[in-house]
Amino acid sequence: MEANTPQFKLILGSSSTARRKILADMGYQFTTMSADIDEKAIRKEKPEDLVMALAEAKVVVYEGVVREKPSSEAEARQFMKDYANGHAATVSSVLVTNLATGSRRGEWDKVEIYFHDIPDQVIDKLIEEGIVLYAAGGLIIEHPLVLPYIKEVVGSTDSVMGLPKALTERLIKEVL
Repeated sequence: MEANTPQFKLILGSSSTARRKILADMGYQFTTMSADIDEKAIRKEKPEDLVMALAEAKVVVYEGVVREKPSSEAEARQFMKDYANGHAATVSSVLVTNLATGSRRGEWDKVEIYFHDIPDQVIDKLIEEGIVLYAAGGLIIEHPLVLPYIKEVVGSTDSVMGLPKALTERLIKEVL
């Protein structure tokens, strides 16, 4: 066994492919269990409160309004048009529970994303591909078609993808 192999079992409470990849990239071995909840039934006014209530969520905020997964292609198109030459923020949360001791630590993380103009043909390709329909705010900044139109990311990309690495590491250490 390697010296830095954690002496605990880790369970990721999410079915997100991006979160699984980030946690694996961090060197953790884990199993996944996701809660079968209706996230849209949980409402909070402040995005920071909402993500903590959802405890595994990422939400996109545009001009103070929470944007979840687009409900249609038209809504996805509008979301992306709104971001062009503007900005959006993602608010993610991490909640870590030590099941042996009951110790829990949670915190939220916010990232601002600034965009150049996004051409209509790029938006058309993204919608045709369909993956943006399953992303909070219709926002996938790591997508090769989107990357050229990112002006600046203030914060960490892994947080935008749904799991801030540094925050996750710190909270795991705090509950051990």
